[in-house]
Amino acid sequence: MARRCDICGKGTITGNTVSKSRNHQRRTWKPNLVNVKTDMFGRTETLKVCARCLKTGLITKKV
Repeated sequence: MARRCDICGKGTITGNTVSKSRNHQRRTWKPNLVNVKTDMFGRTETLKVCARCLKTGLITKKV
């Protein structure tokens, strides 16, 4: 399964970590995903949602 937000599409990005001596090492940054149950079109679905989408209210949790 992909590490991708179902709402905004945010996913894993890659780049370099650079030390003080300017040595470069490849690394990845992963999004802060949360599994959330929500009502979509009258049925309950589980979505992977990033913390930003959850915080801004783009999706509502089903209690």
